[in-house]
Amino acid sequence: MMDDRPIYMISVAAELVGMHPQTLRIYESKGLVRPKRTAGNTRLYSEHDLERLRVIQRLTTELGLNLSGVEIVLQLEDQLQRMQARIDRLEREKREAVERVHKNYRRDLVPVSQVTTLITRNR
Repeated sequence: MMDDRPIYMISVAAELVGMHPQTLRIYESKGLVRPKRTAGNTRLYSEHDLERLRVIQRLTTELGLNLSGVEIVLQLEDQLQRMQARIDRLEREKREAVERVHKNYRRDLVPVSQVTTLITRNR
């Protein structure tokens, strides 16, 4: 899990990802990255934000996508992550439900010897 604590000011974040601070401002204005703000309105970037900036950089430089294309890719990645989290939750709930059912099996089972005795007595 990526650290989401806002700790890097824009100049440090820009240096860490190899971009100009103005580029980070543009990406923020386009909604591609959402740094947190201090009470004094200073942008603070987290490790998660830095990784997102690196993804944007790869999409634009290596794949040649424009910012509209990057926006679509990031939206799809975000949606995929939400869906994966939902699948994980549903699978966990299913496993827990199956475990509860299996625990109840033991209470409902009657040993074969008791069943045979009951059938023999009823004849």
